[in-house]
Amino acid sequence: MSAVHACSDPPFLLKTKTAKALYDQFASKQPIIDYHCHIDAKEIAQDIRYENITQIWLRHDHYKWRLMRAAGVEERLITGDATDREKFDAWAKTVGRAVGNPLFQWSRMELKRYFGYDGVLSEKTADQVWELTEVALRRKAMSAVGIIKQSNVELLCTTDDPIDTLVWHGQIDENPEIPFRVLPAFRPDRALNIEKPEFFEFVEQMEDACGHSIHSIEDYFRALRVRMEYFAEMGCRISDHGMERFDFEPAPRDTINRIFRKRLAVMAGTLPEEEIQQFKTAMMLFFAETASELKWTMQIHMGARRDNNTAMTQVLGPNSGFDCISGGDIIPSLSRFLDELNSGGKLPRMILYSLNSNDDALLDSLAACFGKDTESAWITHGAAWWFNDHEKGIREHLASLMSSGYFPAFVGMLTDSRSVLSYVRHDYFRRIVCDVLGQTVEDGLFPADSILLGEIVKDVCYRNTKRMFDA
Repeated sequence: MSAVHACSDPPFLLKTKTAKALYDQFASKQPIIDYHCHIDAKEIAQDIRYENITQIWLRHDHYKWRLMRAAGVEERLITGDATDREKFDAWAKTVGRAVGNPLFQWSRMELKRYFGYDGVLSEKTADQVWELTEVALRRKAMSAVGIIKQSNVELLCTTDDPIDTLVWHGQIDENPEIPFRVLPAFRPDRALNIEKPEFFEFVEQMEDACGHSIHSIEDYFRALRVRMEYFAEMGCRISDHGMERFDFEPAPRDTINRIFRKRLAVMAGTLPEEEIQQFKTAMMLFFAETASELKWTMQIHMGARRDNNTAMTQVLGPNSGFDCISGGDIIPSLSRFLDELNSGGKLPRMILYSLNSNDDALLDSLAACFGKDTESAWITHGAAWWFNDHEKGIREHLASLMSSGYFPAFVGMLTDSRSVLSYVRHDYFRRIVCDVLGQTVEDGLFPADSILLGEIVKDVCYRNTKRMFDA
């Protein structure tokens, strides 16, 4: 048994010699597979350049918008008509005082990693940071492709609507100057949301995309299958589904067809809640069964109550920072859903997330009920997500996974971000993983075996995800 030995810096989040050794020798060297992000493929295909750091940091990032609103910053300086410099100054003042918030740590890490700045962004240092980053962004290596390349990204998955042409993904794939892979991910939330007025527009768009009329649920399934097969041809290996809660309410196919046809015929008004959940259950079963056939991994994000501020959502649109954590018992319905698929031999690889950290142990224990070998399917609890991807949330998630699940099979971190600078979040996660393992070893709870520990670190940080994609 060979002991893990001490190594050089970095000390950030690494409190023991074992943690530092695991990070230096193993975690820091792993490439990144970011299997869930919201970066626009067009920005990568066109290899866009940024005039200033506001365009990278604040143009799309609702994490930062939310923090600025909580600090009392007026909306004009967040998403309004203020200049980029005015918005940056407002952000600098906000983040410089954001003690304990992960955005303070991430901002420091991004400034150090990509701009070589060792200081702390605040109202006092705003001029210095603005000028330093403005000059740095003129360098050739600081384009969208250059920044992602610097981050040691091997593969990333965008988030794409079923009707997306994926033209930008095609251009990326054909460009030999882009050294990493960019694959689409199928995100059909609009296909499920039969209760929303936008559902009719989506059905019409699906008709245009597939070239045939949709009058029945069978027509609808056939059109969605065409789009999923097209995504698969473009390299898609993963789907993504966002739901506030999961209510498993199966119904016969003719009942689902009646609900679908009724909704198309009556564009005004609402459906009974029971019929909405019956329709969504049928859709999720269809997506899961098709994912199994296509050998995709299916992600299910639960527990986000979206667009709580109706007035602001009407002005700014969805995904603009007015979401919160939702509650409720997700396990009974989720268990029945998994069991139905498993009993029929159609259970795909699946990653389950809940925005409510109270569900951590529940998901870990449920996932273990459906474990399979990695060549076919496995069910796993996904990374600490959104409101939980801070140090405390990640540590609590790992503690639950280690005690109730099987940590060495964990598929690691994702950015869930719209910014090309966000890849430091993988480093942040890897440091915490190494610190947790290091403390476990130094507490005498696991052997100080560098080979064994190194293999676990490499699996969790990189290799498990690579196996998931058969990459």
